[in-house]
Amino acid sequence: MAKSNGAKGETTTQDVVTNTEDTDTVQDAPAPAESSQDIDEILNSLKALLSSVEKLQKVRQEVGDIKPLVQRMLDGELLAGEELELLKTGVSGLVRLVRAYGDHQTALAKAQPARTLLDEILK
Repeated sequence: MAKSNGAKGETTTQDVVTNTEDTDTVQDAPAPAESSQDIDEILNSLKALLSSVEKLQKVRQEVGDIKPLVQRMLDGELLAGEELELLKTGVSGLVRLVRAYGDHQTALAKAQPARTLLDEILK
């Protein structure tokens, strides 16, 4: 039995060891199978990831390859005509691209539990 020093809420080393041993026994038990609600959430996260990938690719195509134009502008070169219009369209599209990229990263993080589920199912 553990000794108490008179202060409430304090435990001795023996109590901690005993509680740790009890916890280890519980942790060794096999984890319950995924519930159907969890599986639905995982599959919905995969759908959301697919949607975010499609959106990201669409925005990338709309923005086009404006990197050379942005670099030229940042180097101090003056752009005119069609190049300037492409740059304007591309820069305004960059905001959408950054937003789509952020959405994709969020969806990717949420979909990570699908790896375990797919490994289990597709053995």
